[in-house]
Amino acid sequence: MSRLQDVALCSGREVTTSRREFLSRTGLGIGGLALSALFASEAKADTGNALTAAKKAPLPAKARHVIHIFASGAPSHLDTFDPKPGMEKFRGQTVSGASGVIFPTPFKFQKCGQSGLEISELFPNLQKCADDLCVIRSMKTDIPAHPVAAKMMNTGSTQLVKPSLGSWVLYGLGTDNQDLPGFVTLGGSPEWRQSAFLPSPFQGTRADFAPGKPVDKVLLNLKNEFSSAEAQRMQLDLARQLNGNHSAKFQHDEQLEARIDSFELAFKMQTAATDAFDITKEPAAVRAKYGTSDFAGKLLCARRLVERGVRFVQVEIGGWDHHQQLVQSLNRKGGEMDQPVAALIADLKERGLLESTLVIWGGEFGRTPTTAGSINDQSGRDHHSRCFSAFMAGGGVKGGMHYGETDELGMNIAANPVHVHDFHATILRVLGFDHTKLTYRYNGRDFRLTDNYGNIVNEILA
Repeated sequence: MSRLQDVALCSGREVTTSRREFLSRTGLGIGGLALSALFASEAKADTGNALTAAKKAPLPAKARHVIHIFASGAPSHLDTFDPKPGMEKFRGQTVSGASGVIFPTPFKFQKCGQSGLEISELFPNLQKCADDLCVIRSMKTDIPAHPVAAKMMNTGSTQLVKPSLGSWVLYGLGTDNQDLPGFVTLGGSPEWRQSAFLPSPFQGTRADFAPGKPVDKVLLNLKNEFSSAEAQRMQLDLARQLNGNHSAKFQHDEQLEARIDSFELAFKMQTAATDAFDITKEPAAVRAKYGTSDFAGKLLCARRLVERGVRFVQVEIGGWDHHQQLVQSLNRKGGEMDQPVAALIADLKERGLLESTLVIWGGEFGRTPTTAGSINDQSGRDHHSRCFSAFMAGGGVKGGMHYGETDELGMNIAANPVHVHDFHATILRVLGFDHTKLTYRYNGRDFRLTDNYGNIVNEILA
């Protein structure tokens, strides 16, 4: 008698069990089932191939992975990557089209690396990475409101529920590791990792990671305390057998297929995720380069995930909404961000991973060149959607350059505007896609990340 048959027999009498009945009776006994919808990352297509199996991009590409560092709250471009020394002559003056008075940056910029790329003194470690950075100074978005603009940056939409950037990337390329989710987020809003109308396997998986946190708490219910690995394996094999019997007789049920395969992924993750999220396995010297903060640990974890084949990792570093006390707040945020991001870029480069990994940093919009009232130690900047900065590094983009220009006050774009749709189109291109052709048919029409817009910024492509 086979072990599968043994599972399906009870008191010497064969039990006729439907697949749905089996799942409803045993679902709570399989490791990780409480996150079944979240871990639905191996659903099969009608052909029997995993939806998330690795795919070759249709166009030549250098990047195969993405690490998106999302600076939610909207960093000030004027104090970070877009120097405006000419603002000083307008100090304290009012200007048409903006409330408050002109507030020149209190931070010095320095020409860095062989390229001479200008970067704020807030980022002494990133200054050493200048020749790897491609800074876009002419980013723009539609609406300067945090939820709406963050949704636009992460999904390409301000209103409709649409798939996130990471979901589109996973949909297009699949993942190189079927034992881990192909799209992982370390912090951030559920809206930023949603798969919307794309099949559920392309949803991002949230990992509640923090340095020192027990690995089995990073992903809840990862370990099964009630069944051995052998028993779980037998249950899953039986579920797969029942699934096959069902598929042979009835119409394909994608949701049920995805749910069953999510059990399989949860089972595999009991080993794979425990290893990937355990940054204590890194040499002490490597951990020291990143630093000891939560954000530092998340970036080190992001590198470990990419190294293991995860396609898209998003790490949030929030807290950039500086309406007041700009100097104090930016000094704090700069110190939090600088060392870990520079360490990530250097680490990827040393391991030969940077050329195949696109690193992205930026927020949802920029900040005004003015401050409310007069300039003092309480001064800050308000929301500004007409221009802001972001940077890329790694696979597919040129390093040691900036693209686009803003005017003398950093209030409007003076040359080469890059809308969020253009930004997304360019990201997809370095991954090997024509953004107009990466589509998914839903509700009677083909949808895409860039909607009906977007132009590739060819000038920054390596």
